[in-house]
Amino acid sequence: MRTILILIGAGLVSGAMNALAGGGSFVSLPALIAVGAPSVTANATSTVALFPGGLASLWVYRAGRGPVCGAPLPIMAAVTVVGGLLGAVILLATPSRLFDSILPWLLLVATLALAFARRLGEALRGDRPAPVAVVVGAQLLLGVYGGYFGGAVGLMMLAFWSVAGAGEIKALQAPRTLLVSAANSAAVIYFALAGAVDWGKALWFAPAGLVGGYLGALLGKRLPAKVVRWATLALACAITAAFFWRAYAP
Repeated sequence: MRTILILIGAGLVSGAMNALAGGGSFVSLPALIAVGAPSVTANATSTVALFPGGLASLWVYRAGRGPVCGAPLPIMAAVTVVGGLLGAVILLATPSRLFDSILPWLLLVATLALAFARRLGEALRGDRPAPVAVVVGAQLLLGVYGGYFGGAVGLMMLAFWSVAGAGEIKALQAPRTLLVSAANSAAVIYFALAGAVDWGKALWFAPAGLVGGYLGALLGKRLPAKVVRWATLALACAITAAFFWRAYAP
């Protein structure tokens, strides 16, 4: 019963976090590891379990989808799917022991993205937009990261699009949600076919993530952005530090 409650609670919180500011992996991954899943299995299961929540958020943000930095959204979605599949393949080829040592660094990258990505993107934004080919190529790499780990990938997308010359960040929430889901869709299918998912845990986690994603997207239209961002960042810092301790402490 305790395991089920942990999974349901983590699903609600991580689904809401993904909808509000990104970073749901900071809750889902340690929760799955805490209830006994190996790290690679936990990462794959987390991706699958949070996927329905991403779709729920996408429904809330269904209005306003359009081109990103001049690149048509269907092309951006297609390359993101390809990248997500490549990332998923690389993840399952990574030994669990190696992934355990890599994981704290991935969490650190995601934490830095949470802290600085948007501000850096705005600071580096130029007057001339990036060529569409550059935007599409970068999106492929972001898709690979999304399929492999995915922590704060939505914020990384927003930051890059800002540098590449996109418009207001708020107007990019709908394509961000769509393209994060695109990367995850390829990974979800591959993880399921490869038998990498702990379905016993995912089937408790996923419905809670679905509810959390929907409620989080609704709250995102009402809560002050700074409150959400700072709460997410504080949690990300604490969990990143804990994983560094887990991987490298004597």
